[in-house]
Formats: sequence, C-alpha cells, structure tokens
Amino acid sequence: MKDIKIIALDLDGTLLNTNKELSRRNYEVLEEAARRGIEIVPTTGRYYGALPQVIRQLPFVNYVITINGAQVRDLRSGEVLYSAEIPWQQAIEIMSFLDTLPVIYDCFLQDEAFMSAAQKEKINEHTTDPHYRKMLYDLRQPVPELKEFLAQRQTDIQKTQFFTMDSALRARMMQELPQRFENLIVSSALIHNVEINHIRGNKGDAVLALAKHLGYTADNVMSFGDGYNDVPMLRAAGLGVAMANAFDDVKRYADYITDDCDHDGVATAIERFCW
Repeated sequence: MKDIKIIALDLDGTLLNTNKELSRRNYEVLEEAARRGIEIVPTTGRYYGALPQVIRQLPFVNYVITINGAQVRDLRSGEVLYSAEIPWQQAIEIMSFLDTLPVIYDCFLQDEAFMSAAQKEKINEHTTDPHYRKMLYDLRQPVPELKEFLAQRQTDIQKTQFFTMDSALRARMMQELPQRFENLIVSSALIHNVEINHIRGNKGDAVLALAKHLGYTADNVMSFGDGYNDVPMLRAAGLGVAMANAFDDVKRYADYITDDCDHDGVATAIERFCW
C-alpha cells in the first residue's frame, strides 16, 4: 500500500485497448481513485487536440501531460504549468538531416500538428497500423514545405517525429540523433516511429514538475506505460507499472508488470496498490 496521489497514464496500449477504447472497468476504477483524492493524469505523446474524445470528456481529469512531456496543462484554468520546446532553428537542422533518410516526418507546434503535403501523401508507405494511419491523415495539417513553414513562423516546436518501416534504420537513429544534436531525447511509442523532444520534454520530468506543483514527491506518483516514451516516467515514479503488452526493454524499468491493455491492466494495478 503506497500513498499514491497522482496516477500518470499513457493512453495508447495502456489505458486504451487495442481498439482505442476505454473499458468500463478501467473507467470505474479511475473514477473511484479520483473520488479518493488521487489526480488522474493522462500522459501521452499526442497533443491536446488529438486526445480521444473519451479522454477529453473524463469529468475527474484536472491535469494533462502531452507531447511526451513537452507540456503540462491545468485543464480548469488553461494555464501551462511546464513546457520544454525545441528551438525552431534546431528543428530545421534536424529536418534537413531527416531529408537525407528514407523517412517522412511531422512536427507539433503550439498544440497543432503539421506535415509537408508531399510527405503526407506517403503515410501508407511508412506505417502499417490502421489506427495510426487514420490519425495521421485526420490530424496532420499539410503545408507546402515544413522547414520553410517553420522558418516563416520562427516559433519553437514541441516535438518532431519521423516514420519508417526500416527497423534497422529506426534503431540506428535512436542512437545517433542524440549524439548528432544537442539537448535532445528520442523515444518511440510505435514500431514504425521515432519521436524527438527537447531533453526536458519527457514524461518523467513532466510528471515530477506536476507533482512539485501540487506539493507531492515522486513517491506519491504511480505511472503506467508500454512504450519507450514511457520509460522516463516509469523510472521517475515511486511506483512504475508496465503493461504485459509493453516492449520487453520497457518492462525492465518497471516495479510491477500488470495485465495487458485488453484485460484492464490499469484497473488491476490500481486496485492492488491504491486500496
């Protein structure tokens, strides 16, 4: 039994099942946790506008961590409590390097997502996941050329990510990008993507910033995840919980392995440790 005050939850592959649905049991357990005074905090690689409607409508959610930790937002006041962004000049340098690779890429800017129009037409060539294909088509705003768009806006970005079905290239870039560019952290939530954030734009730093804002410590945080972008918060939390469907390399950072996302693993772990 731990004194849990914050439950930080990855969404895809964690709180949501493989059909991107929130189960009744998970909902009811989260509702009970909130009734007991625990803050329920969706913690995702998505930007706020891309959160599933079922998450945005949860009546007991007061805070949200988005874009892998690039932003912590108070939903009641609208105040941004924490942010960590990549300078726009460096973003252009990163994208210029990505142009030398057989990948497509996007960026998140001021809680919106953009992609070069020509690259958006190639989405099907670079990812096979039908849910993610639909999300990319629906939520990425096409611009004539993304680097030129950033040069005109001169606004720092929240995240950039690229997509490839070449697993060897993906693994190599996970190692090379932080060495090639300063102050970056790379992660991955899917088998076909690599996500690039400012080094402080990670779920671990973000959830600890929220805990400090609320007067708590890491020991009061319980985190759930399945992907590489969840590792920082699994390590930072007093209790890190990995899903049974998590990558094996992710599980080794967890304090506890729960059931998979299709068998209410979130609910099972909360019931085990919070009451």
